[in-house]
Amino acid sequence: MSFMPWTDAFVLGIETIDQQHHWLVDATNRLHAEISKPEPQRAVLGEILEGLVDYTMNHFVLEEELFQRLGYSETAAHKAEHDAFTATAMDLLLRFEAGENIGTPMLDFLKEWLQHHILQVDRAYAPFLIAAGVR
Repeated sequence: MSFMPWTDAFVLGIETIDQQHHWLVDATNRLHAEISKPEPQRAVLGEILEGLVDYTMNHFVLEEELFQRLGYSETAAHKAEHDAFTATAMDLLLRFEAGENIGTPMLDFLKEWLQHHILQVDRAYAPFLIAAGVR
């Protein structure tokens, strides 16, 4: 069983966003798999971490562009959640690059944040975007 199984509960019904969320969950599981090895490879961990941070930021740009274009009323609050994630993720990545072992804190952060953000915060915008024709 994976660290963070993908379930139908994560599906918002917006194909591009669902695919991106699935990628983020899969990357979190790849990070867990590497950390769980008897001898995790620091280079592989760095590659996964950097990919997660980069991909997440691109995902945020997509969501925020949709919100702006369609006039989503909770744009500012949602963007604040994105900004808080970015600040924490960048802090963890910089600590990793400085030689600190941040594997477990990063995993815990990613799992908790993704579950909360997708299942509650993102789920709140899905009806608005779907009603606006976003599929």
